[in-house]
Amino acid sequence: MGKAAVMLLSVVLFTAGATIVLATAVSAVQTLVVPRATPMLLTRWVFRGVRVPFNLRGRHTKDYFEQERAMALYGPLSLLSLAAAWLGIIGSGYVLMYWALGVRPLRQAFTLSGSSMFTLGFAVPKDLPTTALAFSQAAFGIGVLALLISYLPSIYASFSRREATVAGLEIRAGSPPSPAELLIRHTRIHGLDRLEEIWRSWQTWFTDIEETHTSVPAIVYFRSPDPRRSWVTAAGAVLDSASITASTLDQGRSVEAQLCIRAGYIALHKISTFFGIPFDPDPHWPDHQISVAKSEFEEVYDELAREGVPVKPDREQAWRDFAGWRVNYDAVLLALAALTVAPPAKWSSDRSPAFPQLAPLTRRRNWPGR
Repeated sequence: MGKAAVMLLSVVLFTAGATIVLATAVSAVQTLVVPRATPMLLTRWVFRGVRVPFNLRGRHTKDYFEQERAMALYGPLSLLSLAAAWLGIIGSGYVLMYWALGVRPLRQAFTLSGSSMFTLGFAVPKDLPTTALAFSQAAFGIGVLALLISYLPSIYASFSRREATVAGLEIRAGSPPSPAELLIRHTRIHGLDRLEEIWRSWQTWFTDIEETHTSVPAIVYFRSPDPRRSWVTAAGAVLDSASITASTLDQGRSVEAQLCIRAGYIALHKISTFFGIPFDPDPHWPDHQISVAKSEFEEVYDELAREGVPVKPDREQAWRDFAGWRVNYDAVLLALAALTVAPPAKWSSDRSPAFPQLAPLTRRRNWPGR
């Protein structure tokens, strides 16, 4: 190979290595620093790749609690695997650049890259260009680790806020949470007039998870301390309670319940879009059917009536109104229950797919309303 060809190859390899390093650094910054829902291909590939063995295990595990113990590791392992992928790809890009600058053989370029990445210092650059490159690599390596360490408090702060509200729902709706239980309990203690406070607080909760679960996607997979709880089933129970309130309770129009439903399905739509879950952003019943059968709704209607909950006398209209509200979040609720392997709960995870539809390998731009 002539000098010109070697020079051209060196330029190409150096450019390729620099491009790999910069693209990976941008991926890390977008994931850990930029406070907006920006799906990154590398992040998606890593989380999808780590999910494969968990799904394989789930196919051979019938006991939910055994599967739940395994899934508790999925979120943390995926996050650590993502950091390892960033460092490994950056290191590979620097191997190409060292080789382009004349570090031979390839093994020596690899050794120098590893020594510089982790600031070990056992491989010493021989000239000024490789020394400058080693300094930049050390900065990237330390920077990625520092970003990850600073990222963890943000994750656990968001996780704690989410779980405090989820845990509080057990007081009102039981475990697993049930819309009938919530409404009956408040009727028994003469607290139906206090439901407006619940709808307002959960509006805030839905707004919070819409932001945190798309800008900090790993938190979606972090499971509740109690294996019987899940943020997805809690969301479903509150949305169904609000939908029954808006459609079935005979106590006047509840504006806050309707706003809570809207806040909820917008949040679930945004999270589902981020994870590549297909859905119709503007469904209408009966063109789009819901997973709750009419007979199931009538069972709850009869239970509420027996327990003294004031229900509208027109059962058929109540069913139509409930279905009209539920259709807005039905599909995404079930998909997210499958994605997170949520614990058994009525009208959500008890009818979700056995295995989630994994996010596509290529990026989708199908945000609702765009």
